[in-house]
Amino acid sequence: MSDKPVRGMLTQGDLADLVERGEVETVLAVFPDMYGRLMGKRITAPYFLDTVAGHGMHACDYLLACDMEMDVIPGYKYTSWESGYGDFHCVPDFATLRRATWLPQTALVLCDLLDRHEQPVEVSPRRMLQRQLARALEAGFRVMGGTEIELYAFDDSFAEARAKRYHDLRPMGDYNEDYHIFQGTKEEELIGAIRRHLDQSGVPVEVSKGEAGLGQQEINLRFSEALTQADRNVIYKHAAKEIAWTQGKAVTFMAKWDEKHTGSSAHVHVSLWGAEDGRNVFPGDRPTGPVEASDTFRWFLGGWIRHARAFAAFYAPYISSYKRYQSRSWAPTAIAWSYDNRTAGFRVVGHGSSLRIECRIPGADANPYIAYAAAIAAGLDGIRNRIEPPDVFQGDIYAARELPRVPATLREAIDELEQSDLAREAFGADVTEHYLHFLQTEQRKFDEVVTCWERARYFERA
Repeated sequence: MSDKPVRGMLTQGDLADLVERGEVETVLAVFPDMYGRLMGKRITAPYFLDTVAGHGMHACDYLLACDMEMDVIPGYKYTSWESGYGDFHCVPDFATLRRATWLPQTALVLCDLLDRHEQPVEVSPRRMLQRQLARALEAGFRVMGGTEIELYAFDDSFAEARAKRYHDLRPMGDYNEDYHIFQGTKEEELIGAIRRHLDQSGVPVEVSKGEAGLGQQEINLRFSEALTQADRNVIYKHAAKEIAWTQGKAVTFMAKWDEKHTGSSAHVHVSLWGAEDGRNVFPGDRPTGPVEASDTFRWFLGGWIRHARAFAAFYAPYISSYKRYQSRSWAPTAIAWSYDNRTAGFRVVGHGSSLRIECRIPGADANPYIAYAAAIAAGLDGIRNRIEPPDVFQGDIYAARELPRVPATLREAIDELEQSDLAREAFGADVTEHYLHFLQTEQRKFDEVVTCWERARYFERA
């Protein structure tokens, strides 16, 4: 871990100097909603420094109880028409203050949400992760993470894609471009701009590379503490969309945007480090299959695997998320672990201080705060109860038939989560019920729609 300053990050003093010199005029004060979208306000920089920096701001609490279309959804305990849809208090976390270089003269800060009693809003995604990190710290661990988030890039603009009803879109690539440098060059105007602006805005980038889909790219961020990583993940996804929009292009983070094309993942890498000595506690002397690892590693892996089906909805929150899990698709279909094996839902990689667990179940559409919170909760349960992982699996896991399966649909994942005692213990009953209602709303909204596939299949011939 490096203590080197991250380019693009700001202190309040830095911001004041930039405002004084006229280099920053606007501050985005934002927070992630249940979908992982950034919500908030554009604040004039002088007013931010004079007022919001010290007192925060307010926003309507329905923003954690609405759907993708911003429809107000009944049935949430957290807020409702009966409670009047009041405000929560948005308090800037100045550890997240940064330039947003893809926008002119703009800075950005993430906020934590407090209720009318100035207590944390427990159902907010950032708070869900913070609670699990606090539990890890009580157990003596800091959680480090890295996420590989894939996207598809299109020559169509967002407006053009919408006008086409998202059919017959033009991906920026024409063939499987996995690791292809030439095809990557064709997409570099957009992907390069995303890399540069992220790197200049406090989101350090390692690499980008072509993936197996047409116009599919992966951008990897440097590993960091899990909350910082989740913050960077949502900023990356938000910035990528805005940068694409400025170029008349579009990107999508759907886990499966088209049944003919490879899905987009968000592979989550996790390791535990000592809170006192700052060293990776996963490596050790006891063998686990081909990996030399500690008891802590084994039990964390055991817990993560044990709760993988119950927590699948935390990693795959939408109807289309589950269409990514297809055999020989690079997405997992069975729940097993192996060493450096891309057919596994849990792939152990690295050695020594870099030893870590990669979970390949989350899709690019996952809310990173919720995905990391679920991973930590499951792993800590494994450590607490000394849950042993199953035997290491060698070979093609797609061909195995005896293994537990990744849920095939959102409905199946909802059923699994409803039966999870750990979810209510780790997140709290109210938070779990809030998230279940969010998922059930997604399922209900889909069930009410007659799709294009149904009309094409049944209109004339049924």
